[in-house]
Amino acid sequence: MSKTIKKVGVLTSGGDSPGMNAAIRSVVRTCAYHNIECAGIYRGYQGMIEGDFIPMGPRTVHNIINKGGTILKSARSKEFMTVEGRKKAYDHLVNAGIDGLVVIGGDGSFTGAEIFNKEYKFPVMGIPGTIDNDIFGTSHTLGYDTALNTVVECIDKIRDTASSHNRLFFVEVMGRDAGHIALNAGIGGGAEEILIPEEELGLERLLESLKKSKASGKSSSIVVIAEGDKIGKNVFELKDYVEANLPEYDIRVSVLGHMQRGGAPSCYDRVLASRLGVKAVESLLEGKSNYMVGMINDKVAITPLLQAIKGKSEIDRELLRVSEIMSV
Repeated sequence: MSKTIKKVGVLTSGGDSPGMNAAIRSVVRTCAYHNIECAGIYRGYQGMIEGDFIPMGPRTVHNIINKGGTILKSARSKEFMTVEGRKKAYDHLVNAGIDGLVVIGGDGSFTGAEIFNKEYKFPVMGIPGTIDNDIFGTSHTLGYDTALNTVVECIDKIRDTASSHNRLFFVEVMGRDAGHIALNAGIGGGAEEILIPEEELGLERLLESLKKSKASGKSSSIVVIAEGDKIGKNVFELKDYVEANLPEYDIRVSVLGHMQRGGAPSCYDRVLASRLGVKAVESLLEGKSNYMVGMINDKVAITPLLQAIKGKSEIDRELLRVSEIMSV
């Protein structure tokens, strides 16, 4: 029989993403709604090891739904990867009267939560927060929609200068092992070519595509590249290779970098965070543990944490076909 949850701890871990604050707010206010206590844990698992907790109530989370980043901060903790570190964290949770945990983060954060649950049978629920959208068990992770809007806005601005100077721009976006941002933002921004880790385009095919674009009368082009794409060692080497083989192109590189992680969350991310926070807390109260909450077919659903960690988030093959048709 599962123990009664009287106090929930909430933390953000790994890379920050827009919508994390909205999720913290949702967890805190759902706890208040159900008359249970809530504690914020600063700096992720490192704060858990150090007992860096703060009581949180409905008024402590006012005016944060619209803010990017995370008010609870985030840190990577090597100490939590050790048995001794997790024991310290467990002792601090018990001493603070915390008997359930909501972890907002990505697969690394979920791996830590899963191990912690296995060792101490401590109730945990995960909320997926990463702009890469690379977590299995949800169609959208927190921050993904906001990042897409940021990237499309940047591509629109780059296109203005590309068309003014008849240039080819390589725009590198985030996505270490996943091409979700590149593919969707590439289609939304009208890119001529999209390079993602899941599809090996190859250098020769890229050259052929660019030659075809030139021959069809396109005076400027934009190629969106996921940072994890394997076509070149890096985007600058790719630029040099294309310039050497297609000297008629004047090429520029724009690496969008961490601006994709910042900014006010979109309406979609705010609503998503609110829904997932409610589900995470109420699942703990129902005695569920070791799950991640996510969106499946536009409904809030739960997936076992291990499955969320080990499962692969697939790229939409139909979108690949759409991008090919749109590039003629």
